[in-house]
Amino acid sequence: MGFKNVQKISEPLEIKERMPITPEIKAIKERRDKEIADIFTGKDNRFVMIIGPCSADNEDAVVDYITRLAKIQEKVKDKILMIPRIYTNKPRTTGQGYKGMLHQPNPSKGTDMAQGIVAIRKLHLRAIAETGLTSADEMLYPENHVYLDDLLGYVAVGARSVEDQQHRLVASGVNIPVGMKNPTSGDIPIMLNSIQAAQASHNFIYRGWEVKTEGNPLAHAILRGAVDKFGNSIANYHYEDLSMLIHAYEGRNLKNLSIIIDTNHSNSNKEYGQQPRIAQEVIRNCHYDSSLKRAIKGLMVESYIEDGRQDIGTETYGKSITDPCLGWAKTERMIFDTAEALW
Repeated sequence: MGFKNVQKISEPLEIKERMPITPEIKAIKERRDKEIADIFTGKDNRFVMIIGPCSADNEDAVVDYITRLAKIQEKVKDKILMIPRIYTNKPRTTGQGYKGMLHQPNPSKGTDMAQGIVAIRKLHLRAIAETGLTSADEMLYPENHVYLDDLLGYVAVGARSVEDQQHRLVASGVNIPVGMKNPTSGDIPIMLNSIQAAQASHNFIYRGWEVKTEGNPLAHAILRGAVDKFGNSIANYHYEDLSMLIHAYEGRNLKNLSIIIDTNHSNSNKEYGQQPRIAQEVIRNCHYDSSLKRAIKGLMVESYIEDGRQDIGTETYGKSITDPCLGWAKTERMIFDTAEALW
């Protein structure tokens, strides 16, 4: 019972002084932040693809993957803006299993969160320096956002976190787009409540301070499917789902109507190979209805170097140790097919 102190975690300022951003990285982030924001405000009609491994488990493999992605980015830059997924925290439904690089810098060894903080910042720094792409991460622990806030290009709030007050309030102070996933129940009003809260100004306690936020107008929706009371997956990327969400969104007078479609999770029933098909259906519906074309800003895709998943200790390079992912060859084809299908 109770808590046991394991080790002291360095403060964000200390970590940032030890691992600072360079002027080159700062310039990349400023440029990318503007490009990404312009898509969510409608100034730029390109699609975003928030794409990468379910969880970032191996620094070299993740940077290898993003390096490949950067080469493809050049070829589709007129239609698609890539935001690599570097997800360093992994929510677990039962609390068991691999919780991400923050917890375990080496998945085969025990928990070391002091080293995990260093490892995740090092990974994000290296990815930007070597590829020129700023990345997305999940805000699983809101108080940890400040360790990476000078590096990230996009933040996601997961289906199990979206109802939490602290996640909503911290999202209101983040100055880049924050995607709020629908909860696992599929309850759309809960997701919209979260977006509304994140777009509003708040006073609250954060990391030992009373803080005030101005609200984040770039907070938006991510549809990831749902699970019914029997555990069956229910997709919510179809035309009718999108039309109803747009109507509900506009009824709230929320800023910058924006929806991202998660092509995996319950939308694919975790059948990762279905992601290219789902992407094509979403784009066809955007061509059919201009209101969808205006609202759908892009896709979230789970992809890595090798198809599928593996258990920890198997050590196949570039293969997920959490949810199964689309392999590189299929990912490359999906990106080019998406670009070709877009306007």
